[in-house]
Amino acid sequence: MRAFKYAVGALAMMAGLSWAHADTLATVKERGVVRCGVTTGFAGFSAPDAKGVWKGLDVDMCRAVAAATLGDAEKVKIVPLNAQQRFTALQSGEIDLLARNTTVTQTRDTSLGVIHAGINFYDGQGFLVPKSLGIKSAKEINGATVCMQTGTSNENTMADWARANQVTYTPVVIEQFNEVVNAFAAGRCDVFTTDASGLASIRIAKLSDPSDYVILPEIISKEPLGPFVRQGDDVWLNVVKWSLQAMIGAEELGVTSANVDQQLDSHDPNVRRMLGVTPGAGKNLGLDEKWAYNIVKQVGNYGESFERNVGMDSPLQIRRGLNAQWTDGGLMYALPIR
Repeated sequence: MRAFKYAVGALAMMAGLSWAHADTLATVKERGVVRCGVTTGFAGFSAPDAKGVWKGLDVDMCRAVAAATLGDAEKVKIVPLNAQQRFTALQSGEIDLLARNTTVTQTRDTSLGVIHAGINFYDGQGFLVPKSLGIKSAKEINGATVCMQTGTSNENTMADWARANQVTYTPVVIEQFNEVVNAFAAGRCDVFTTDASGLASIRIAKLSDPSDYVILPEIISKEPLGPFVRQGDDVWLNVVKWSLQAMIGAEELGVTSANVDQQLDSHDPNVRRMLGVTPGAGKNLGLDEKWAYNIVKQVGNYGESFERNVGMDSPLQIRRGLNAQWTDGGLMYALPIR
């Protein structure tokens, strides 16, 4: 989701400036834990399981950074944040990393003192409706009531799309995400609009009978989601960025959590550099040469993370689509480690 109404002003600028020369990597190493901001509960991306253990695609991003920096993917403190809290928590230093289904936008990269470190999920705003309405297309929702969360750009995107398509609707805007879900489930609105991944999560995890609901085919925006760090700390930006690139690159090279030990004997120079057999990449990042090995061994490559959390092996059953490797027609294209 994209927050559109920010408290940008002086607070954001002061927060960004105050951290301009911070050394987050040194702080994390001294502290011995990565503090990572995630959602308050978003199945498939960041949510606690029955034992209270946080899991999901975004949580795996946090764990990958911990594996790279500290050699242990479990050395993560998960900090649940709502849409209104997320950037302030990062600006203030409450968290080291924000991995919370947050859309990369020009405004966020330039005016909040934060910057994105890559894309770990390509998404777009969509619509969820009860099957009982018999709606097959978003253009059929004329006159409907539409639930959405305040503090996100869903309001503006919805308004722009409706105006362009001459669709009238009544917005039901609520601050807390779970309250929006409850309102939709209770029938206070006909339509729920947010990122399509969020709709899939809501349908499976929040509604009593998922088969009673359908996600409409239209996607009305681009929502590239990814981790954010503070501006002015390029060393930490590189660590987070390349942790994600290692996961994407490992999948492309066929390196998995199951075969990574055997791949240490690979003759492929790209594999050898990534896994630290040929040294250099770790030193460049200020990390142990086994940084990427630790990520793959303990967390898995991007494909493994995708499939177990949100893919066809998960309850959400989201197809790879744009999140497939570039060799399979998707947008996941790893930057070369060399």
